[in-house]
Amino acid sequence: MRHADPATDRFGFLRLPPDAHTLGATNAARAVEACGFRVHQADDEVRSAAKEPLAAENGRRILSWIRGKGITMLALSWRLDPELGSELFDRFYYFLDATDLLARYGGPIRGVFFAGLPSTCDLIRERHPDISGLFSGEEDSGELLDILGIARVLYPTEMLQSVVYDEARLAFGKDLVRRGDFGRIGKIDRSASRQFGRRGDSLASRLAHGEEHGLPPLVRAHAGPWLPDRKEALKLFIGWARSLGAGGMLDVLSIGSSQLSQSRFGEDWGESPNGGGVPVNSAEEYAAIWNAARPMLVRSYSGAGSAARLVPVYEASLDIAWHALSFWWFSTLDARGPLGVRENLDDHFAALRAIAATGKPFEANVPHHFAFRGTDDASYVATGYLAACAAKKAGIRLYILQVMLQTPRWTWGVQDLAKARALLAMTRDLQDGTFKVVLQPRAGLDYLSRDTTRAKIQLAAATALMDDIEPGNSGSPSIIHVVSHSEATGLADPPVIDESIRITRMALDKWRESRANGSVPDMGLDAEARERTRILLADARALVAGIESAIPDLYTPEGFYLALAAGFFPLPWLAEQRDIYPHAAAGLTAFSDGGMTSIDEDGKPLAMKERLVRASEALRLITGAKGGVN
Repeated sequence: MRHADPATDRFGFLRLPPDAHTLGATNAARAVEACGFRVHQADDEVRSAAKEPLAAENGRRILSWIRGKGITMLALSWRLDPELGSELFDRFYYFLDATDLLARYGGPIRGVFFAGLPSTCDLIRERHPDISGLFSGEEDSGELLDILGIARVLYPTEMLQSVVYDEARLAFGKDLVRRGDFGRIGKIDRSASRQFGRRGDSLASRLAHGEEHGLPPLVRAHAGPWLPDRKEALKLFIGWARSLGAGGMLDVLSIGSSQLSQSRFGEDWGESPNGGGVPVNSAEEYAAIWNAARPMLVRSYSGAGSAARLVPVYEASLDIAWHALSFWWFSTLDARGPLGVRENLDDHFAALRAIAATGKPFEANVPHHFAFRGTDDASYVATGYLAACAAKKAGIRLYILQVMLQTPRWTWGVQDLAKARALLAMTRDLQDGTFKVVLQPRAGLDYLSRDTTRAKIQLAAATALMDDIEPGNSGSPSIIHVVSHSEATGLADPPVIDESIRITRMALDKWRESRANGSVPDMGLDAEARERTRILLADARALVAGIESAIPDLYTPEGFYLALAAGFFPLPWLAEQRDIYPHAAAGLTAFSDGGMTSIDEDGKPLAMKERLVRASEALRLITGAKGGVN
């Protein structure tokens, strides 16, 4: 198939009914439009007709849409049941064939594409080997446009620069995985660190020892098997902890405790469903895990509904490396906890004060939860900063800044750098003699592929992105949260965790070598990344200033609650409690220019001043207060 031509080609996007997933088609349409093409999204009438396209009236409606819009490139999508999706595609493809709409019969359609689950794509590829292209949802922007036949000469300058950077990282990862010599990466001797492997060992001492001796970043990984039999599950995990501790590759073990462990710790669970994760239910069981895991530092999820109560439990049983909270989340807002948002905030602020009293470090798991629900990039940065402010005000001295990259997964690398750098800059503004920020980046939760080889390549590419946050600082990042390459396919056992750490550490070394010899871009010199960071910083600072002006007691449970309820952070993808938080759910965002942008009802960018006015009006409705944002 020849390249698409903006002068003659029109793209049509049609989601086969009743699939309601709009994100993939919307993002693809925006990318195609950015390259200068006219794009038409099928309306509800056309979508309904597509279910039975051979019915006379339905066929006329589809023909009218295709011919009336001048569509030459048609992309269909279905993200639900594979068998039904392939049957729907079969019917539609037969309709195109029977009505001579395909170019081989002289019709206008010269390209037919399909986006769906990998298994659906496999079925369609088998039944229709002549299909123009298939999308399984794992493609980046460059791959998507390549499949659609759009030449790179048509890319906007900013898109081309980002695609080149992203592809350079993937090519680097591909070469690293192909060579396969990451297996020779050995463990790092940190045994001279104070109290190494004993009670009183700490993150602070490990960081200080690593900085003094020029050692690679500390590595943190998450693990948590589950079996139907609770005792067997604990036995298995204790074995994993012992294996990881003896292997010496992992520095910090994060226990993926089960939902019941978080919400009903110490109770009789009876026959309650427990989902996944390690079913720990006593301080003695946590202590057994800590003992098996030595010399690693150990930490665990906070409680869901009982975070404050579990702080002393984790201190006594795990000598926990650091605590973590998510403030608004792990509540009824995301169906991950039993408390409403306001009550959850009360619990988390109480837990934060208890954590500060222990002197232990603290990590806020906040920005990515907003990003999961479609918030814009300025809100991503602002919510992370607000959490850091709350931590400092509560007396936390060592703050771990987790930055989840590739969230959403299609974010351009240069925009990821801007988000990370903006958030890091704002939180570092808080640093003084009593408050220190430690950077801990990680790959996105849904970034890694289901294909094992591709996932390993992506893991290496994500590591390169982490290092490019501060490419001129050999001591940054201080901690890397290694997401195992099996993230998309199954639980990571010790061999997978070990291999993922080796890939990450070799990628870090080799990327730094490549930057030094000029074979990969030096993103510390990249003007586009600097400009994006500047813009994002300005927007995030304006957003924070506006919220602080509107809510005088912002850094309290009530203040954080009002900021969410008034819609200062748009959450268009919020799945739970949309009717309870209508102002947040009503906020609109769109993927634009490589990132998430706040938009108005007409799809145009919404200026920060107008956003603040709208949220302040909603705040007055909620509280009955007068005044607002200037």
